[in-house]
Amino acid sequence: MSRSRLRRSLAVTLLLALTAAPLHASEVPLELDGAFEQGALVVGHTDPKARVQFQGDPVRVSTEGVFLIGFGRDAEKTATLVAEAPDGTRRERELTVSPRDYHIQRIEGVERDKVTPPESVWDRIREEARQVGKARRTDDPRTDFLAEFQWPIEGPITGEYGSQRFYNGEPRRPHYGIDIAAPAGTVVRAPAGGVVTLAHPDMYFSGGTLLLDHGHGLSSAFLHMSKLDVEVGDEVAQGDRLGEVGSTGRSTGAHLDWRINLFSRRLDPTYLVGDMPEPARASAE
Repeated sequence: MSRSRLRRSLAVTLLLALTAAPLHASEVPLELDGAFEQGALVVGHTDPKARVQFQGDPVRVSTEGVFLIGFGRDAEKTATLVAEAPDGTRRERELTVSPRDYHIQRIEGVERDKVTPPESVWDRIREEARQVGKARRTDDPRTDFLAEFQWPIEGPITGEYGSQRFYNGEPRRPHYGIDIAAPAGTVVRAPAGGVVTLAHPDMYFSGGTLLLDHGHGLSSAFLHMSKLDVEVGDEVAQGDRLGEVGSTGRSTGAHLDWRINLFSRRLDPTYLVGDMPEPARASAE
């Protein structure tokens, strides 16, 4: 099945949740919408009173019975999902996760201290990582993620999720976002509604960095921005202005690095938005 076919409207999922049959004593409803693939987000529905666990961890269930699970870049071949009703009735599913092939990307010309930072900046790097980790642990009951996401900017995709990067010939961690090339100053807009949980003007690696929480632990991160137009605690709607594209932090040119996380699981944003619009893709050719 193609990626574009897997694209779904989360609003439809909510409609199904609101019209689903009530829980029977002999079963726990458990519906899943999405791809069982590395990097994918899956929207589930169960009885609102059920307790859900994914890979042994508790999962938030909304008052409509909607919940989220996701598969990281290197997710194992199987994953276990359990829903338990208040009366103790359980339903367990073992999900088969399809692997993906990832590209190798080589980037030259990066400053050496950005590839292998000097000892003098490690305290700064650790503190910035702590701030990002704290923001990503936000577990808000809001369900802004139920809207169908839109691209925060449009342009040629120059870096893919999951690709293994080599900086100046040295291997580094895989890339967990989507790089979108655009002129400096291009306006970045919210792909879905949410609340700003981090707004940092200059992080060592990611430069101008913004995190937007969409609810249930699902968050967007926007990296290398030249300007931030929102502050922590601001509530934004889909399409609202967040700031501007830049080339700050570890960057060799103006672009936006857009990432999606479900708490600590790093997911592929393209599962939420589908293909880049045709005119933007054509400009890359």
